[in-house]
Amino acid sequence: MLTLERASKTYRVGAFGGGRLVAVRDADFSIAQGEVVSLIGESGSGKSTIGRMILRLISVNGGRITLDGDDIAALRGPALRAYYRVVQGVFQDPFSSFNPIFKVDHAFSLLRGLHGGGLADEAWRLRVDEALASVGLEGGQVLHKYPHQLSGGQLQRVLIARALLLDTRFLVADEIISMLDASTRIDVLNLLGDLKARGLGILFITHDLSLANYISERAIILRRGRVVESGPTRAVFENPLHPYTQQLLGAVPRLHEKWGTGPRSGKADACCYHDAITTTHETGLPAMVEAEPGHFVGCANLYGVCPGDTGAVVRATA
Repeated sequence: MLTLERASKTYRVGAFGGGRLVAVRDADFSIAQGEVVSLIGESGSGKSTIGRMILRLISVNGGRITLDGDDIAALRGPALRAYYRVVQGVFQDPFSSFNPIFKVDHAFSLLRGLHGGGLADEAWRLRVDEALASVGLEGGQVLHKYPHQLSGGQLQRVLIARALLLDTRFLVADEIISMLDASTRIDVLNLLGDLKARGLGILFITHDLSLANYISERAIILRRGRVVESGPTRAVFENPLHPYTQQLLGAVPRLHEKWGTGPRSGKADACCYHDAITTTHETGLPAMVEAEPGHFVGCANLYGVCPGDTGAVVRATA
């Protein structure tokens, strides 16, 4: 289980670092193997920051991230290499992940130097071919080409195959669909579905609600670095409770409607959950209301107002 426990990230900003920018605040959720969890929010909401914290590309300022109960911030040397064997990431722009002066097989050889040095040449080639075959590619078609000679979809598949060369259990997929054309998107999404069926846990970071609805079992809505709503994807999409979630869904274009004719998202007059979780706010613990089984919504007074009824119960998330 990969778990975020009140994970936070604050950057120092300004000419002399005197200012502070809170990018992520008290993120609290988990990802199990064989599960796709969508992390949804607008640009600047902190989605990619969470992905980078999980991959240890940036440090956590508060809280912690654990893998099977072990704090990843404490990992060093062999323990850290072991972590990267099971947790890998694929990013938005596949072209930026390759050095353009090297052929594609160079990316695999670098990985072998770190994690596969004990394998004989033939065994390593067989392992690479199997990883490529699992994403629908043949080694002879891609390995001896330069990155610019392959399409974006092919490069994304190569990156996923590279991750699968290890004993990957969790994959951070950060906006990996956004730069692909429509026909290639569905292929990559179906590939992620196949990987899920094989037992991979996937954090699918996206701002596209239709993609999240297509692929994930659970959806987490992020607003200004804070989780404001989470639950089964169907529950969140069919019964959005936080105003930000409602605004996101209200902004999705509809194929059967012309611009200007569809519904617009609105706001209620007060946060119905605020009184229920005020005491939790005072203790400093992040809390969300369980509005229906497994469906949690946070107090919206931090960002405006929220709708709903007062029959919900409070459950602290930390």
